[in-house]
Amino acid sequence: MRIITGRYKGKRLRTLSGDETRPTMDRVREALFSILSAHVDDAAVLDLFAGSGALGIEALSRGAAVAHFIEKSRRAIDVLNSNLEMLPGADFNLHQGPVERVLPGLARKGLVFNLVFMDPPYGRGLVPKTLEALCRLNMLAPECRVVAEHETRFKPPREVGHLFRIDRRKYGDTTISIYSPFIGGEEEWE
Repeated sequence: MRIITGRYKGKRLRTLSGDETRPTMDRVREALFSILSAHVDDAAVLDLFAGSGALGIEALSRGAAVAHFIEKSRRAIDVLNSNLEMLPGADFNLHQGPVERVLPGLARKGLVFNLVFMDPPYGRGLVPKTLEALCRLNMLAPECRVVAEHETRFKPPREVGHLFRIDRRKYGDTTISIYSPFIGGEEEWE
């Protein structure tokens, strides 16, 4: 897996072997960043359930100002750390621990994010829970985008707190749902 474009284009990212993490496929990342292009430059990025960090690293390569990565797996942290070491000049912070434990600490520091990626383990109901936590902790900028990657058969909520699902794209067994604090023009295809 490589960084698709930007400042660090072409750098090869390490991934974790086995099924502990699911790196976002290159074609999905490329399509996603095409959708998000207007929201990446100078963004404060939060990459939840980060795994290899591919989404947050791609955002940094494309001009995001800073990225915070949260991952609980020690093995994944080692891989993520080695990927981040390849990014000279990048501003990032790596946080080890469960998302539900780390988020409140970041909120207490007053951190607010323009772009949030989450790719939680499938089948655990973590997409709605994490969206609720982000809203409750007031960690989202007014025109932020929150991207949830999930299995296609999972039907994510249309609305959570002050977030509304504004877009959804299917890529085989993977679906990307995009949320924002305002109602947008999602075309319903359920």
